[in-house]
Amino acid sequence: MVARTETFRGGLEDVRAFCAVVDLGTVTAAAASLQETKGSVSRRISRLEQALGARLMARTSRAVSPTAEGLAFYAKAQESLTLLDEAAETARDARTVPTGHLRITTSIDFGIEVMPEIVASFRTAYPQITVEMLNTDARLDLAANRIDLALRLGGAEETGYRAMVLATLALGLYAAPAYLLRRPAPTDLAGLHDHDLILARERIGTAGLVLTDGQGRTEPLALSPAIRVSDFATAHRLTLAGAGIGHLPSLVAARAVEAGEILRVLSPWATRGAHLRAVTLAGRELPARVQVFREHVRSALAARDCPGATLDGDDPNR
Repeated sequence: MVARTETFRGGLEDVRAFCAVVDLGTVTAAAASLQETKGSVSRRISRLEQALGARLMARTSRAVSPTAEGLAFYAKAQESLTLLDEAAETARDARTVPTGHLRITTSIDFGIEVMPEIVASFRTAYPQITVEMLNTDARLDLAANRIDLALRLGGAEETGYRAMVLATLALGLYAAPAYLLRRPAPTDLAGLHDHDLILARERIGTAGLVLTDGQGRTEPLALSPAIRVSDFATAHRLTLAGAGIGHLPSLVAARAVEAGEILRVLSPWATRGAHLRAVTLAGRELPARVQVFREHVRSALAARDCPGATLDGDDPNR
């Protein structure tokens, strides 16, 4: 049902002035309470009556009193003002008090492999905040989808948003023990040409990887993958299944490495420098629930030895 906002053309402060006169009994008392002159309050009431097309106050030389129409209007108006003031207080609190519903999006692989533990610990720390996760490899528009925060790996900067770098990630080479039993691990980078490689998000044809050893040496490689997939989640599962050597973000592979389900190959060689960004709407102060979640993610990643937050031209508290 469409709200009939066209039926009321009066000003909010005029309504407040009228209610103050009814509450306090006189124009003089209402003017003192509102820190206005008596003439200003009287003009507000006259303007409100004109907007409504109804007489709200009966006036004599000594007193004013609400008419029957005025009392009926007062009952509804006072209730509406109370609700409006409460709504304004809620909006103000959202900037400082972490509460409410948090709607986030990230890629499928990151959402499945990395975020569950982070969201669980966040809910333990902030049980008053509910969380909704949208795991998709599509870059959803934040405003159109009512998303508070997007976690995005790499990619170009997006206009109209603010971005904070939460971590700089490395993509390493991993293989399952079962695969390495069949095909012994390569001892140098050239040996990768003799292995089944699993690569994600690459163009058709030969794939180019740039690997560094973290000590200044860099090697570009042109490789033909045995399996090419659209996302790291699938690459991870194929690696776990022993289908080949997977090129995976260290964060995505971390739990499987800890469990001994996959092993690092050719360490310390890795592709380095991919940024994980927290993307939010620009042009407004972030609600407290978004600020504390962003900081929680940054801290959780820092605890996993991911180089931590820097800002892309923005205030970390916003």
